[in-house]
Amino acid sequence: MASQKVFENMVSQALAAVWADVRNLKKLRGTTFKIEDSKPYVDAVNGMSAVDDESKEVIALHVQSVNAHYEILKGLTDTVRPEDDPFVEHYQTGPILEILREEDSAFDKSVKRFIDAIGENEALIGRESVRIYGGFYGPIACVDFAFSPGSTPNIVNRILKPLDIPKAHKETILASKSFGMNTSYAVGGTFQAAVETGKTVAEASKEEVKFFQFIYDQPIAAQDQIMATHNLGGHGPHTSFDTDKYQKQYKERMRPVVKAAVAAGVHPANVLCVPAYCVGDVAHHNSQTNFNFAQDPIVMAMWEAHTQTLDNTLHRGLQKGFKNEYQVLSTAIGTSAACFAYELVKDYVPIPSVLELLVNRFHNMVLMNPSRPLAAELHNTDFMMSVWRGWKILQPKPLGGGGEIDGVTIDLSPIDGHDVLRNIHRYTYPPCAITQRLGTMLKFSDFPCLLTSEPVTATMLTHVISLHKETAMAPLRFDKDWGISQFRLTNVPWVTGLGAGKAGYEQYTEAL
Repeated sequence: MASQKVFENMVSQALAAVWADVRNLKKLRGTTFKIEDSKPYVDAVNGMSAVDDESKEVIALHVQSVNAHYEILKGLTDTVRPEDDPFVEHYQTGPILEILREEDSAFDKSVKRFIDAIGENEALIGRESVRIYGGFYGPIACVDFAFSPGSTPNIVNRILKPLDIPKAHKETILASKSFGMNTSYAVGGTFQAAVETGKTVAEASKEEVKFFQFIYDQPIAAQDQIMATHNLGGHGPHTSFDTDKYQKQYKERMRPVVKAAVAAGVHPANVLCVPAYCVGDVAHHNSQTNFNFAQDPIVMAMWEAHTQTLDNTLHRGLQKGFKNEYQVLSTAIGTSAACFAYELVKDYVPIPSVLELLVNRFHNMVLMNPSRPLAAELHNTDFMMSVWRGWKILQPKPLGGGGEIDGVTIDLSPIDGHDVLRNIHRYTYPPCAITQRLGTMLKFSDFPCLLTSEPVTATMLTHVISLHKETAMAPLRFDKDWGISQFRLTNVPWVTGLGAGKAGYEQYTEAL
């Protein structure tokens, strides 16, 4: 079991990261974003350190990645336009995957075998592409960190399981498309584009296989191509900086850090995952989009109040005494989720109705916009999962958790006491202020990153991994129970479609 010192480290460093973002957004909202505006977050990350039994090499993967990302971006551009900022955390895994292949010929051989296996699984990939394109599974997290139906890890797991390659190599390849974000690609994208331009399903299936192979064979080149062809908002391809220069500079900056981690016994799956998840606060969470988003006073108030609730509750946990490092993480995630549900309850909204609204909206989107970006509903699924988890935590015992997580009572007083949230009537027609929280929470359903809270989970996950460096931590091997499955029964054992398992179309029970 980790020590109290480790728990204190996890809490203080995670809170330093998220508070750096929240205070920065309040200070700079409405202004023009510059890369250097992210420096408070970088400073917070530079305060991270390993204590007791934590692996300093794992912490270095996190810290050095953030610094490399920040400094390389500063050298390539002054700012990042909104259409390009979601992708800034997708440029790290590819270069590191290339390093691991260059440094380990046996692993390189296994990746090549996996690439061949993609070609041998055209039926699987074609079937899953059809299902994703047609909305078969309902809303999905296509680039999920778990094994949910329709996700890329779900499909990769199916391909890897029967292969005769070392288990550690399987785990590493699998992790590269989870918390490790090997390019911005999700299975089904090429298939969808081909069908919508009039090609046959057979042609589309072959093109899908070819591109899926490409992202593992040449990840840097593949990401360059994805960015050169994206057209988010109709504003054309990536223009903010040279993506090829970024990735090649990042690769050389991180090579010695990667080699040191591998030499210290860090599982290569963790080497792939740690550097990517932590960089998004530079030019994505601190970004022009969030500087614009933060101008809404209720949005800003929720960032402040939820973060203070998280701060207070984690310190309650420290005072009570955490049992292990996983409880620290689950308390953070659960507290954030409870805040989501609490805002909706305070607007008198039945939680299942919000989930059903977003599920039904997804199917209308599929019908009305079959060329939709495959990640369009990605954050909606995050939001639904958080709201559902939070609602179960808030409900009175024995139905729910009674507002507690493992005996730690969540302190919701910062939400009740925040001047803006306490006086929500000042931001609408005063006597009818019964939908402002719901309206704002639906805004967050498209961009929940600082409420879930990604800086906190990224920091804490790095510490957890540093305590278990030899164990591949991603993808997460559990049933997400993510709310969507209350309306689309994808995770029950009675589904009869091809590829079903013990938990329906989920793969967590079949995970490597």
